[in-house]
Formats: sequence, structure tokens, C-alpha cells
Amino acid sequence: MKVVNLGENNSVLNNFIAEIRDVRIQKDRLRFRTNMERVGAIFAYEISKSLSYSEKEVTTPLGVAKVPTSDTTLVLAAILRAGLPLQEGFLNVFDHAESAFLATFRKSGKGDYFKVHADYCTCPSLEGKTLILVDPLLATGASMEVTLQKLQEEGGMPTHIHMVCPIASRYAVDQLSQKLDHNYTLWVAAIDEELTSHNYIIPGMGDAGDLAFGEKL
Repeated sequence: MKVVNLGENNSVLNNFIAEIRDVRIQKDRLRFRTNMERVGAIFAYEISKSLSYSEKEVTTPLGVAKVPTSDTTLVLAAILRAGLPLQEGFLNVFDHAESAFLATFRKSGKGDYFKVHADYCTCPSLEGKTLILVDPLLATGASMEVTLQKLQEEGGMPTHIHMVCPIASRYAVDQLSQKLDHNYTLWVAAIDEELTSHNYIIPGMGDAGDLAFGEKL
């Protein structure tokens, strides 16, 4: 698995990540969602550089221009509900992409044990396409593994999978790196070193779904 950390380079992306983390700014849900969309658009631009392109002729009012445009068929998958603003940022860039949605949840057991379940998935065919799976946080990697398995069960095997998680834990990055091959790329903006006993990222950002849409019962 290839890991790309865009936060290692100075850019406006880090401004948006700082605001997404900031406990004061997080109180404004609209701003939080907007920043997530901006982050998604930046990741989309960077991922677009890895797609396949061919030169095409475009008729202008004064002649014909030859422009290299992408030939890659994309599917943008979001983990509900936290991934929706991030996915929207991608959709603002990749106009013709298809979409997939999947709900996952943690089922707690004794002590700190939990198991991740996927109970809803709507997905187009993934065969011969590039899948971009977005989720704001990557804590243990368990949700990502379950989601990838469910999407492939429903839609088949894509040619390449990009996983976009703006904030990830070092543990999850290491775990996925050991399990996933060269057909996977993980894109992050920050890698945090600490996980709590309940598998929350420190310093992280808190619960992205609650910050974007309000606390759930």
C-alpha cells in the first residue's frame, strides 16, 4: 500500500485541517462542513494527477483545441454519515463520478473490545473502475477493512482503490500497510501517534459526524 501524506508539505490544506481540529471553530457546523468539502476538493485535485488521460479535440468558437482529459471511471464512496461533506468536495471536482454509500457502526463488547459491522450498502458496479473511499478519521483501520470488503462483495473488484482519511493514527496506517497491496493508496493530511484505550485518535478532531450534523441519540 502506498501512503501519501499531503500535510507534510506546506499548503492551504493545513489551514483547513487546523480549523477542523480547532474546538472553538468546530462549534460552527456550517464552517466545519465547508472545510471538509474544501479538504475533499484538494485531495481530489491531487488524486486526479494519478488518473489516466488521453488527448481529445474540443471545438471552440474559433477553432479546435487539443486537451488531455481523464479517461478513468470513478466511484466515490462515503462512510455514513461523517464522510458525506468530504465526498461532496470530491463530487465538486469529479463531475461525472458515480457514488456509493455505506453505513458502519461499532458494536461494543466486554471492556474495550468492539467489532465493526456494515449494515447498509448501495453501490454501482466497481469492475474496471477506480474507487475512492472517504472517511474523515482512520483510528484502528477496522472500519476501513470492513467497508472495503462490503463494497467489493456488492460491486466487484475495482482496478485501484484510493482511501482518503484526512486524520489517521499511526497504528491504523501501519496495520493497513501490512495487509493491503500495491492496488491501494492511502491519502492523509496528518498522522497522529496516540490512540486512547477506546480507540480514539489523540489529538484527532472528535466525532466528525456529530460535528458536521449534530449529536445523535
